[in-house]
Amino acid sequence: MSHMFDFCTHGRKVMETEIDALQNIQQYINSEFAAACELIYQCQGKVIVMGMGKSGHIGNKIAATFASTGTPAFFVHPGEASHGDLGMIKKDDVVLAISNSGEASEIMALLPVIKRLGIPLISMTGKPESSMAKFAQIHLQITVEKEACPLNLAPTSSTTATLVMGDALAIAVMEARGFTADDFALSHPGGALGRKLLMRISDVMHQGDLLPIVNEEASIKDALLEVSRKGLGMTAIVDNAQQLTGIFTDGDLRRLLDNRVDIHSTCIGDVMTRHPSTISPNLLAAEGLKIMEDRKINGLLVTEDKRLVGALNMHDLLKAGVM
Repeated sequence: MSHMFDFCTHGRKVMETEIDALQNIQQYINSEFAAACELIYQCQGKVIVMGMGKSGHIGNKIAATFASTGTPAFFVHPGEASHGDLGMIKKDDVVLAISNSGEASEIMALLPVIKRLGIPLISMTGKPESSMAKFAQIHLQITVEKEACPLNLAPTSSTTATLVMGDALAIAVMEARGFTADDFALSHPGGALGRKLLMRISDVMHQGDLLPIVNEEASIKDALLEVSRKGLGMTAIVDNAQQLTGIFTDGDLRRLLDNRVDIHSTCIGDVMTRHPSTISPNLLAAEGLKIMEDRKINGLLVTEDKRLVGALNMHDLLKAGVM
């Protein structure tokens, strides 16, 4: 009965087998690996990754990792390459061909053409004596002792080893390029990380007619009307020279009502919070979020050379996907 089967024990055995395989392939981070990294680093075109079956799925991910870490790359299906897609490969490119057996017929059929075009070939196989390994200028070995599959048939340990070797290549080259978090964000503008690394305060702040602002001689009532009109839960207060002098928030209003202050006759300058927290429009929106969280406030005024240029609140950052 399936309910009597110990799934956890067998799951752990799979992980142990694959961990052992990864520890074993560390020995293949050698001079060939360094040569492959150098070839990719110096490549003036793109890294073209090829693989069939499970190796193809892993190759797709390796190509994506290269592309997102500063090395232009894409995956070409060997079967499609034989029917026209080989035209996507140019002389300045480098081909990374993956096959655990090193004998994938669809890839082998392409190798003479790749050689004739003078395109450097890196092979990644589990068999250094294979045809692909011998054909390539550089061979990366990914031999594993056994698959995690109890039949030793389904690609498991071998595909994990392939993926890790691909990651090692991509990240080693990335570090050699000095690829930064800002560079990474530029290739991920739609993701949460991209928004945190790319979006500036100036991209989300309210400005111009949308900026809540009153003179410090205005009444509390007038300030409340400005807070209500602009919908940010606060208003900035400026002096006659238009220099920022303070802020008035919903929280300040609650405290005033407790003290029964006359909102019609009292000037906002008498009750505002002086020296409010401000931020530069050029800083990251994520930095604005951190300031608000650290100081337990819901809004920020934006200044440039002590001049008020904008305002934002926590809801703006939420809508922008920064938090």
